[in-house]
Amino acid sequence: MLLISLLLLALGITLAVLRRRRVVRSRSAAVAGLLSGVVGLLLALSTFAYVVEPYEVGVPTTLGSVGGTWQSGLHLKSPLTDVTTFSTRPADLDLTGKDTVEVRSSEGGVLYADLTVKWSIDPAHTLALFKLAGSASAVQQRLVYPDSREIVRNVFARHTGVEGYSSQREAISAEIDRLITERLAPRGILVNGVNLRNVRPSDNLQKAIDQKIQQEQATAQAEAAVLTAKAEAEKRKIDSESTAAANRVIADSLTDRMLMSQCIEAFKAAAEKNPVYASPCGSNGSPVIVDGTKR
Repeated sequence: MLLISLLLLALGITLAVLRRRRVVRSRSAAVAGLLSGVVGLLLALSTFAYVVEPYEVGVPTTLGSVGGTWQSGLHLKSPLTDVTTFSTRPADLDLTGKDTVEVRSSEGGVLYADLTVKWSIDPAHTLALFKLAGSASAVQQRLVYPDSREIVRNVFARHTGVEGYSSQREAISAEIDRLITERLAPRGILVNGVNLRNVRPSDNLQKAIDQKIQQEQATAQAEAAVLTAKAEAEKRKIDSESTAAANRVIADSLTDRMLMSQCIEAFKAAAEKNPVYASPCGSNGSPVIVDGTKR
């Protein structure tokens, strides 16, 4: 910009001098010289000012020397000063498509994880990030991108394939969020959230997961059948013990006299219909004659 402004100024001055010396008599040449001089002057003046946009932080460098950070607004500078700006708005790092993270479970199975890391730059650490990375895009490529992928792999490596694929996805996402935040915060990078959008197993792992699920279902059915059999056996045991106990009580209560008494009472009732009734209720099997006509 400075070089262009100097060239325009030089052109305007040259045309003005030639016009003054009557070397150039064309009126259009004079107007062109005036315009180029004005434009060159404005461009030259613009090299002494820089506007930092809202939600940006500027880092000036002059001949290799790094200055302090500039907040949003108008700043005066040397024409030899370059300004690198960093946006403080949240940015998304999408690890999907060609950037999908290939991870391995604790069992060695391969899964593919798609996630989005929402991050932003802490304005207070802009100068340190400039010295470390050089630009906002370099911050993402050199810091956020590799650290996020490393942490995702490490977290999935502590879980089985089934946990990573289904049962523990929320817990894994929360753990990844926490670890990325802890890793990037000291560098001045704020993590606003991690969204684990999709986890899909490889074909081989999917087959292994299906087989494991089938085995678990078969094991659960077998265990249920064993528990049912044990319950039924316990029930039969309790029933038999109850029957045996009842029989013992009955056997202990049935003495000869009680049996004789009950037998006589029974045949007295029968003699109501049959006046004389013989029954082997006597001792040693001798019959007892019950005469229903006599009381």
